[in-house]
Amino acid sequence: MSLPPESQGLTLTVLGCGTSPILPSSTPLPRTMGIAILGGVMSTLASHHMRSHLPSPSPSGTSTPALEPPERLPGKFVACDSRREAEKQVKSALGHYNFPLTTLTNQNVTGARKADVVLLACKPQGFKDILGEEGMREALAGKLLVSILAGVTASQIEGFLYPGEDTSVEGKRCRVVRVMPNTASFVRESMSVIQTCTPPLSDTHLRLVTWIFSSIGRTVSLPASAMDASTALCGSGPAFFALMLEAVADGAVAMGLPRAEAQMMAAQTMRGTTGLVLNGEHPAMLRDKVSTPGGCTIGGLLVLEEGTVRGTIAKAVREATVVANIKDSLKMWLESCAYPVPDLSHRYYNTHISLSNPWDVHPVSPARQVQQEGAFQPLTHNSPTPLSNL
Repeated sequence: MSLPPESQGLTLTVLGCGTSPILPSSTPLPRTMGIAILGGVMSTLASHHMRSHLPSPSPSGTSTPALEPPERLPGKFVACDSRREAEKQVKSALGHYNFPLTTLTNQNVTGARKADVVLLACKPQGFKDILGEEGMREALAGKLLVSILAGVTASQIEGFLYPGEDTSVEGKRCRVVRVMPNTASFVRESMSVIQTCTPPLSDTHLRLVTWIFSSIGRTVSLPASAMDASTALCGSGPAFFALMLEAVADGAVAMGLPRAEAQMMAAQTMRGTTGLVLNGEHPAMLRDKVSTPGGCTIGGLLVLEEGTVRGTIAKAVREATVVANIKDSLKMWLESCAYPVPDLSHRYYNTHISLSNPWDVHPVSPARQVQQEGAFQPLTHNSPTPLSNL
């Protein structure tokens, strides 16, 4: 499968560009992931165009080499959504970029036909409604479909589009790739995980997907088996770090600093620390450099170690990984049922899953333990979990 040879650039269509607002309307940041990604791509293109008209700087100092862009970049954009008000939202956020931008309402098939690359950014529970529209499969034929839907695997999308068919026929199907960005996409500091495919993506496609998501942060490619742990680390991570930041700020407030200043100082300190680590500083070495003998830092670190902060944080990531695995496996089990599945959203269950057999999933009473095998210790959930939250 190869990308079309037209010279005017690729057309990138986003399905669900204005759905599922994550941020309140009062924020100056993009309110949806689709808008955030389009904004990152357009901003990168604008910067690339500006740099191409400036003289090259003299080679002094060291820097991280920039990602080599693919041969063909997006040049035209289509934003599709089911709500008319989303058109105004998209144009308000992206209209200042000097790129062709078309907004469509309830015209997903039209948007897919116009596209070379399609980004699926709707609500996860709504992807079947969009991909099941009449003519959608034909509109996607031979194209690259990039899904950022949480909890929806590439195989689930392929299985829905091509049930019982040989999906290896070149030109008659789209190529599906799953990417998991996180909420920091809104400030272009995302950690996006690109799931590796079997067979692998072509070099052209991989470079294009990597370039698109590098416009909103950093990227890494990992196999499907690592997606649950990636969800815990990158998807849940912002909440974990926000809790740590809030705790540090609370301590500063308790010692007399004003709340606003304490929060800003804590955030900037965390940002500076991550900058040092991303530039090659090992966390342990950084911690040791700051810890002078008999100083305040080592005293504070001892309190953290006494409180088992390190182990508790590691267990939080492990627990989030287990929950992500349970959710994925339970969804797959329900979808595999040959009989109608009743609506149990009003019921409360815990879930038992054996990691050695992901299909061994069934609702159990709240008194039952959630037994995790292998590298995981048995976990006990003392409160029931609504099935509607899975």
